Amino acid sequence: MSGPGTGRISAAGGSTIELSVIVPAYNEEQRLGPTLDAITRYLGEPEGRWGEWEVVVADDGSTDATREIVAARRDPRIQLVTSPRNRGKGHALRLGVAASRGRRVLLTDADLAAPIEELEKLDKALSEGNAAAAGSRSVPGATIGDHQHRLRELLGRAGNLLIRWVAVPGIRDTQCGFKLFDGDKARAAFAGSRLNGWGIDVEVLQHFRRADWPVAEVPVTWSHQSGSKLRPLDYARVLGELGRLKARALRPADAFVAILFLLMATALYSGRFFDPSHRYLPDSLQDQNQWEWFFAVTADSVAHLRNPLFTDLQGFPDGVNLMANTVMLGLSVPFAPITLLFGPAIALSLCMTLGLAATAAAWYWLIVKRVVRQRAAAFLGASLAAFAPPMVSHANAHPNFVILFMIPLIIDRALRLCAGTRVVRDAVILGLMAAYQVFLGEEPLLLASIGMLLFAVAYGVLRRDVAKAAWRPLLRGLLIAAAVCLPIICYPLAWQFAGPQSYQSVLHGDNAGNSPLALLSFSERSLIAGDAERANALSLNPTEQNAFYGWPLALLAFAIVVRLWERAVVKALAFTALAAAVLSLGPKIRIPLTDTVLPGPWALLSDKPLFESVIEGRVAMVCAPALGMLLALAVERLAAIRRLGTVYAGLLAVSLALLPLIPAPLKSTARPDVPAFITDGMWKSYVRDGESLVPVPLPDPGNAEALHWQTAAHLGFKLPGGYFNGPYGDDRIGIYGASPRYTSNLLRDIRYSGKVPTIGKNWQAQAARDFAFWKAGVLVLAPQPNDTLLRQALEKLVGRPGKWTGGVWVWDLHEGS
Repeated sequence: MSGPGTGRISAAGGSTIELSVIVPAYNEEQRLGPTLDAITRYLGEPEGRWGEWEVVVADDGSTDATREIVAARRDPRIQLVTSPRNRGKGHALRLGVAASRGRRVLLTDADLAAPIEELEKLDKALSEGNAAAAGSRSVPGATIGDHQHRLRELLGRAGNLLIRWVAVPGIRDTQCGFKLFDGDKARAAFAGSRLNGWGIDVEVLQHFRRADWPVAEVPVTWSHQSGSKLRPLDYARVLGELGRLKARALRPADAFVAILFLLMATALYSGRFFDPSHRYLPDSLQDQNQWEWFFAVTADSVAHLRNPLFTDLQGFPDGVNLMANTVMLGLSVPFAPITLLFGPAIALSLCMTLGLAATAAAWYWLIVKRVVRQRAAAFLGASLAAFAPPMVSHANAHPNFVILFMIPLIIDRALRLCAGTRVVRDAVILGLMAAYQVFLGEEPLLLASIGMLLFAVAYGVLRRDVAKAAWRPLLRGLLIAAAVCLPIICYPLAWQFAGPQSYQSVLHGDNAGNSPLALLSFSERSLIAGDAERANALSLNPTEQNAFYGWPLALLAFAIVVRLWERAVVKALAFTALAAAVLSLGPKIRIPLTDTVLPGPWALLSDKPLFESVIEGRVAMVCAPALGMLLALAVERLAAIRRLGTVYAGLLAVSLALLPLIPAPLKSTARPDVPAFITDGMWKSYVRDGESLVPVPLPDPGNAEALHWQTAAHLGFKLPGGYFNGPYGDDRIGIYGASPRYTSNLLRDIRYSGKVPTIGKNWQAQAARDFAFWKAGVLVLAPQPNDTLLRQALEKLVGRPGKWTGGVWVWDLHEGS
């Protein structure tokens, strides 16, 4: 007898076995005899349509007379394979298929719920080029005779729907036991199966999907038979089996990589991670206060069922359009219980650490799936994508640019659309993913879209055959994804762009692009090459060091591209990285060490909607995953080289390029204590309902410690001023902080200049108007630089001295009213 994979298999007489029928059986003495009679009678019809055939009964450890019924048959074409004990339908099918010899293999249950005559329909589907044909009760054209009990039928449908969604999308009826397979492919799929229960049907169909063997779902006639072994709750068991199968499929290396990414993220945040309530990241400037407030206000909105898109707790009385700020509702809402139980500092610290590790793991998953198979190469590539210098810079202050785990998933789903196999399903999932990413960060999604577009254009030019085959399903999928995404986000976006306290755009000046030198220099946080003075001279601030990949990595990337130039994916990745780097230079590119200024390509986008608010230097962040994938490709190629000298030289070059990029833990300092006036609740006797507490000077992007006061007081009072994006003037231009008023400007100028202007009746009258606008109940002055001068100014503005209490100076504005 020939083995699997040889095509046609011969019987003892030398003829070819055209069809093997596999019948799994467990305690089937009542039904098996009539079933075998029906099968042999049909296959033995005079026309001889099915040629040479065999029937294999796979007994699953029956305790009745099932085996004796088969043994009593004198037909050599009917054979019996047995299991010493009952192990499940999956085990029986595996035994039966392994014993089969046919060019095609039919699986049918012992109850013949689908009549054997339906084989003709399945055979026709295989003749049309499919590798398998699954009989179905759920597609148009199917006929159902005797129904199950209504409740049983509903439970079965619900279970089948879950299986389809989780495991085998596209096949409506996975559990119908009537299936015809190409024989060799069936033997390969069942030999590779692991499940012993009902889940083997799904496992084998998954195998066919992964191998790109087409599967047709064919409508059949089906009738419920009494004594069925499949119960509605068995669908839950199928899901459990599939879950365990996936868990076993997880490679130890993958689990180790995930743990390693978590340790790397924890090490980066170690200065704050272990005591976030009392430690502060000074390089976050005031962003840590702002983000903790975002988490706190979201949790408060969830707990009290308030609108999470708006609040007047900050920027009082006008309020803050939260959707127009980066509150990351996609995470701050799920983290609301942690925020309420343990405080916003712990919630933010945990979220950023886990989010960074999850982002690295997502890039690793994408690189393993789409770029390289070697795990070590994928680990290095993902580490660069997630822990590159720009990401570490933003890790100080901007969770929305650190927690990017959805971006690799979105890229993968877009690539699936290009394949055109399951366009509708993949498009729906892509639409849901994009909608969720909007609530994680719109600007990162925009930058990722730029990167994907650059890659798609380059790859499409290089591989016109691929582009020709992919553009139609991709376009169709993108339209479906948009139709799914837009209804979800249209109301939040309408609130963002037209709701209360919305604004037109945030202007960042004309110097927000990177210097060419920044792309080749080392970042401030480099463990071995950090130069804070040079890095800050080449960037907007420590949170916006958006390049700093270093010249060794640039040289290595150039060498990789030259060495692997024959690969289209390498050329496309190189174009993506180079184009993103050039775009990040901004609308005007100043040539280093000269006065020459050239127009940059970003000028074409800088005044367009959405792009006008982007800090163009951030486009260089697109380079991180592109360079990471190039690195992964190079390391995988090195692993395949036999010449040790070449391997050592290549690994040395990789090490020299990556060592300067290893980040030191983020700097942390002791956090200023919140005054007892706040923590002990003394403020409550000064602030009435509808009033605000006014810190002096008012909180702004330069000093937002009052937001920490507010979160420490569980958002018990409202604040004028603040740190957020809001409108200014009749044109509603976006600015950082609340629209300034005369008194807020006066107090801020005294704080930073140390000079007190002459304060007369005009200033006093203006202050009274501003206090009334803010509905101020109390002014609070904490110890700070120039606090003596501020106290003198307040005494003149209010007309009386303040009171020292709870570690602060206070002016009760109700006195004398």
